Amino acid sequence: MKFVIIGLSVTSSWGNGHATTYRGLLKELSALGHDILFLEKDVPYYAGNRDMPTPDFCRLGLYKTNEELKEEYRNDVANADVVIVGSYVQQGVEVGNWAVKTAKGVTAFYDIDTPVTLAKLERKDYEYIDPELIAKYDMYLSFSGGSILDHLEKNYNSPNARALYCSVDPDLYYPEILENKWQMGYLGTYSTDRQPTVSELLNKTAAEFPEKKFIVAGPQYPEDYKWSSNVERIDHLPPAQHRGFYNSQRYTLNVTREDMIKAGYSPSVRLFEAAACGVPIISDFWNGIDSIFEINKEILIAGSTADVKDYFNSIDEDERKQIGENARQKVLKYHTAKARAKELETYVQEILEVSKI
Repeated sequence: MKFVIIGLSVTSSWGNGHATTYRGLLKELSALGHDILFLEKDVPYYAGNRDMPTPDFCRLGLYKTNEELKEEYRNDVANADVVIVGSYVQQGVEVGNWAVKTAKGVTAFYDIDTPVTLAKLERKDYEYIDPELIAKYDMYLSFSGGSILDHLEKNYNSPNARALYCSVDPDLYYPEILENKWQMGYLGTYSTDRQPTVSELLNKTAAEFPEKKFIVAGPQYPEDYKWSSNVERIDHLPPAQHRGFYNSQRYTLNVTREDMIKAGYSPSVRLFEAAACGVPIISDFWNGIDSIFEINKEILIAGSTADVKDYFNSIDEDERKQIGENARQKVLKYHTAKARAKELETYVQEILEVSKI
């Protein structure tokens, strides 16, 4: 099939997790024989930080304005079998309405930020989608599962709301024998809602273990934030360095956005990346996390510094490694980019079959 995807970015992972999600999914769709055109707005902050300027698994189209998008790519959208518009696409309501009007094939909204999107909709903040547009898309692909899918269909009249969780590319994320430079690390862009948990589970824990090293990687953290003296900071870590980063930790920390905790059933891409590397994960809790990983066997849950300290002090080396390996096996079975590509194929085929009736 011919896919046209209008997304936030596939060329730059700077300050966003969309790029790695798109890269894995598109790579596997291409491997399944599909033709893919990815359309991305050419903005300065991504243009200056492109870590994949020429992806080999899709054709790339850059546009400066919506007028250029409509003029240059109208035929591609009209002739595609599947047209997908992603969350956080600038002027996404305008782009989406044009896409569903122009496309002759299946149309879908790919929400890589579902809980954030729903919170915005409740505030009548229609930055990239509005209730009317949700009903126009043939399908709503959601990074969150559970009751949110019913909510999208019943309250926003989506014809088909389907979970399409984030995923991991096991060709890029796998165990390596490296020196454990850090007792625990965290990878994530700064956000005000996550920072209290990062402080509690990592920064305060670091202060309790001054002889061990910790690390936080990600942009936009306040320069005046008081990190413990044994916490190393990296402003931006490109995806090519993620595997080495995870494999250099004894444990890795997962912290979830407030909206995603509220929604539940919203695993992050970082969760699957770390697990694929076989690194034991210490995470905050949200409803549905136990449907992804078995608690205490495949993932460790912490709500306080004391919880993290207890794991460090009570888990021996064999158990630590086994927890990481258990999570890795679960990810390889259910949460690879190949699994997601096949799920997307199935969803599209279901709509096509119904349209034939």
